[in-house]
Amino acid sequence: MTKSINQKNANTEDFLSIFLQDIPLMDVRAPVEFAKGSFPTATSVPVMDDRQRELIGTCYQKEGPEAAVALGYRLATDDVRAQRLADWQSFIRKHPEGYLFCFRGGQRSHITQQWLKESGYPYPLIKGGYKALRRFLIDELERSVEEIPFIVLSGKTGTGKTRLIQQLPYSINLEGLANHRGSTFGRRHGGQPSQIDFENRLSIALLKQRHQHPTTPVLLEDESKLIGRCSLPQAVRDKMRQAPVILLEETLQERVNIGLKAYVTDNLAEFIAAYGEQQGFEQFAEGLSASLYRIRRRLGGARFVQLTSILEHAIAQHKNGGIIEDYRPLIGDLLSNYYDPMYDYQLAQKEGDIIFRGDREAIGHYYKTLVRCV
Repeated sequence: MTKSINQKNANTEDFLSIFLQDIPLMDVRAPVEFAKGSFPTATSVPVMDDRQRELIGTCYQKEGPEAAVALGYRLATDDVRAQRLADWQSFIRKHPEGYLFCFRGGQRSHITQQWLKESGYPYPLIKGGYKALRRFLIDELERSVEEIPFIVLSGKTGTGKTRLIQQLPYSINLEGLANHRGSTFGRRHGGQPSQIDFENRLSIALLKQRHQHPTTPVLLEDESKLIGRCSLPQAVRDKMRQAPVILLEETLQERVNIGLKAYVTDNLAEFIAAYGEQQGFEQFAEGLSASLYRIRRRLGGARFVQLTSILEHAIAQHKNGGIIEDYRPLIGDLLSNYYDPMYDYQLAQKEGDIIFRGDREAIGHYYKTLVRCV
């Protein structure tokens, strides 16, 4: 087995290559640590479960490191060790070019590495572990913000900014990184990453842009502080506020069409793919109702009741007859009377100049010409 593993790989602290090349990573921390934040190419293959980690941590605090290590070995029964090795070996067979890491590159990494070596699967580790990788990405995010020119794609809700971002080169889809469509109704199946995961994804995306296209501006969709519950780092927000703006403009009718596709057709398809026809529709409908409820105070009591009635009717028509047209009055009302005033205020706060405005086709031609000239 050892011959199939890349023996050129030694323990590394070449974090730049790890992230630029999307190297697979085996995260041997406990599941609770992985859930708080890891890296896009990391897979959770823990050396101990959450309960074992808690017991060993308590032992460490009360009796010291030697006692904690001894307890760890006692908890690693033959069956536990066999299962751990099987999981690690499966990962290594799929990713012979990867690395393993724990929190600081200490005991857990070295124990994992030792057991693997003894079983004929030598595998390198990340020096400094998760903590060093995370520190690297925090520092690189700050450097990227300082060095990369930003251009912001702005436009009212429903103009299709995300769709355009996905079609243009040298762009970063912030809503994609956050797995959220940005607005109150933007919840998507699968939930959002943790704040740490979101920041890591953003830092890596900017890092790649900086190293692959160092003189080219990066195009970012205009966002508020929060994309769902993921918060844009303050430095990124400040840079975006000062950046030149490309303004995407569409008619209200076209914006309703885009909203109907994104928030009804596409959203429902994601839930059905995950849960099946019946449960998927229920999850989809509950999400719409919950989103409207969250903005009830801003809408005011009477208007909230009115829009709730429209939504309930639309959901019933959709469920019973597959008709989606009855969502249009709700979408149009929210765009005109709820989202547009907020957008006008936010646009007025920007310090950057509007360098171009137009529809998707016009912006596409302008932007591609712009980046060729850089």
